[in-house]
Amino acid sequence: MKSLLASTALAFAAGLLAPAAQARSEAPAPSGKPTVVLVHGAFADSSSWNGVITLLERDGYKVVAAANPLRGVRSDADEVSDIVKSIDGPVVLVGHSYGGSVISEAAEGQGNVKALVYVAAFAPEAGETALGLTGKFPGSTLGPTLAPPVHLTGGGDDLYIQQSRFPDQFAADVPLAAARLMAAGQRPIAQAALSEASTAPAWKHVPSWFVYGDKDRNIPPAAMSFMAERAHAREAVVVKGASHVVMVSNAPVVAALIERAATAR
Repeated sequence: MKSLLASTALAFAAGLLAPAAQARSEAPAPSGKPTVVLVHGAFADSSSWNGVITLLERDGYKVVAAANPLRGVRSDADEVSDIVKSIDGPVVLVGHSYGGSVISEAAEGQGNVKALVYVAAFAPEAGETALGLTGKFPGSTLGPTLAPPVHLTGGGDDLYIQQSRFPDQFAADVPLAAARLMAAGQRPIAQAALSEASTAPAWKHVPSWFVYGDKDRNIPPAAMSFMAERAHAREAVVVKGASHVVMVSNAPVVAALIERAATAR
């Protein structure tokens, strides 16, 4: 009886693990298309990519929306790098906001990353920080909208945007009801992550694409223009009237740029 129960338990466990193992070994997207890995930024989560994911999957792309820990550039990049390593075939890495710093590090040394797409995102040089790049040009109004830091038991502080000020600061071109939901569900970033220097800017040797709004209140548009030009971006799209969450308010524009990066030679 004991051996029968043990066999049943093992079979049940194997059944639970099989889908996970299968997911890791899934074939690349149809027709040899690269897999698109999306990395959200601070004060957002993977659901911010929902509109983009819908369009990419409609067009036959396999998509992975990574859960960015938002703890530190290097440690977050390691998490994303592990995802990239698990994928067979070429990858297009896409980062929003602070996620741009993460993909710049995560792509370094990954031979299957064929393109980097920066969506209202940082593309730092070695030694630069998100905080430093934000202040390099005038225009960011993020600082006064932050809530008092949340002190962590293990040390350090987490940062949130005040919920009442989130729609106007972060998502001014998103319907108010949706922006309020985003405010309530925002993911905090460790304050130290914004001051952590980047070390390995993959955009120096991996082709890059940029898209951002000219009404971004988190990262000054002038800063993103500067970073796109410095990276010799293949294409830089400026969306008129778009906020910091251009992938939410203008998903078709962002998805189209990702697909152009995916098909570029």
